[in-house]
Amino acid sequence: MGKKIALACEICHGRNYNTEKNQLISDRIEIKKFCKHCNRHTIHRETK
Repeated sequence: MGKKIALACEICHGRNYNTEKNQLISDRIEIKKFCKHCNRHTIHRETK
């Protein structure tokens, strides 16, 4: 099992997605996803 993380929009900082991450990866994840608050595709980053 991976570690549970939340992904937050880079623009509005809304936490829109939850996912799992491999524990061996130490870098923060950045994924381009749709933000329902901004109504467009933006970069979502892993939160602490």
